[in-house]
Amino acid sequence: MTAPGQRRVPVPEGLDGERLDAAIARMFGLSRTRAVELISAGAVLVGGMPAGKSDRVPAGEWLDVTLPPAAETPAAPPPAAVPGLAVIYEDADLVVVDKPAGVAAHPTPGWTGPTVLQGLLAAGHRIATSGAAERQGIVHRLDANTTGLMVVAKSEHGYTVLKQAFRDREVDKRYHALVQGHPDPLRGTIDAPIARHPSGDGRFAVVSGGRTAVTHYDTLEAFRAASLAEIKLETGRTHQIRVHMAAVRHPCVGDRLYGADPVLASRLGVTRQWLHAVRLGLAHPDDGRWMEFSSAYPADLAGVLEVLGGES
Repeated sequence: MTAPGQRRVPVPEGLDGERLDAAIARMFGLSRTRAVELISAGAVLVGGMPAGKSDRVPAGEWLDVTLPPAAETPAAPPPAAVPGLAVIYEDADLVVVDKPAGVAAHPTPGWTGPTVLQGLLAAGHRIATSGAAERQGIVHRLDANTTGLMVVAKSEHGYTVLKQAFRDREVDKRYHALVQGHPDPLRGTIDAPIARHPSGDGRFAVVSGGRTAVTHYDTLEAFRAASLAEIKLETGRTHQIRVHMAAVRHPCVGDRLYGADPVLASRLGVTRQWLHAVRLGLAHPDDGRWMEFSSAYPADLAGVLEVLGGES
């Protein structure tokens, strides 16, 4: 029998080959720093033996972990209904949602608003248990104020296959973005590494030595002050589209965090970045059949295009 605070669990398939500190953080909902502290204190055994924080852990290996007292680990917020969160497809392995603005993918430090996970749980949907406690079932994310399509894993098999598909760039993610000005050339690729902004203010930036990030864009329609572009992502870095478009001096309209013109945003009535996940294509994790989903613009974004169209 294990003592209070002691857990013995196998490494799930979705974390095969992951660093030990990252695996501990994700499996038990801890920060990476807290996971490193536990490993350094000898509170983590891999296959019954001490291990280093950067050691890779194989799926199925047994981890013995002595967790901190429950009081040190904040409880997850209770599930709450999320108005506007629409389920457009669901089966035993996955659920595809159309996410409204003002909803985060999962709970994060400092975020007190609604989340996709809480909304799904409150509506009675089963979610995969793979991943850290606060983001179980999450295989990719949308920013809180980016609307559109997002897939969440329901089964453990679905989580493993979908997570790998995103890693291998086998998922077709398409966004529409209204960007300031007129990109030149009208169609192109932005291949620039992304990391946290040196200021530490929550932004990300193109940074030498950052993580590889590749964004393809194609102008769909040009207005007097802005252009509607279709964006295809090869990678899925945090704020990737917003960072890349700002880096080429065409930030998303309304994206004040990344330098958008507040005067233009005010004139158009934009209160968030004009960015929408419009299409999502993926192979089903069970039988491999290709599935495609689409999402119409929400009313606030559609209204901006009407204004611009009337001016042109």
